[in-house]
Amino acid sequence: MEQDNSPAGHGVPLCHKAWTAYTSCVILIVLMIFVLRLAFNYSELAAAGVLGVSTLLIGYRILLIRSVQLYYDDVGVWVYSGILPWQRGVRGVKWRDMDEATYVTSFWSWLLRSYTMRVGHRFTKAGEIRLTHMARGKAAVAILNERHQQLIRSGRLA
Repeated sequence: MEQDNSPAGHGVPLCHKAWTAYTSCVILIVLMIFVLRLAFNYSELAAAGVLGVSTLLIGYRILLIRSVQLYYDDVGVWVYSGILPWQRGVRGVKWRDMDEATYVTSFWSWLLRSYTMRVGHRFTKAGEIRLTHMARGKAAVAILNERHQQLIRSGRLA
């Protein structure tokens, strides 16, 4: 097992959020600019408040998007996400419980190279991993399915 510098501290990183995940942040920035202009008409103190709150909100959203990482190790497939201590965590699907990994194909996903991925759980839909706007999602799905088949063929999965 090779080590890396993933946020989770171990495993093989597969993919992270694509640039399309940041479009909501850009829309929020444009909206906050208009709100900021309106706040300046009211008072400078209100504008300072709007600027401070919007900076914190947009900064938090960007850091939260950047924190999402899909990786795998000997035990299973995992998603690390979160920036605040009480939100940070890992969730995933063990290899023995994995059904299959899939991605959604569409003209937009092909053009923008941003995929919606699903790593299914054999027994429950609640346990599956579903991620949107993932860069290299198509390649990650191929790697996961290949690794899963290798483990099945080698008899390491009961």
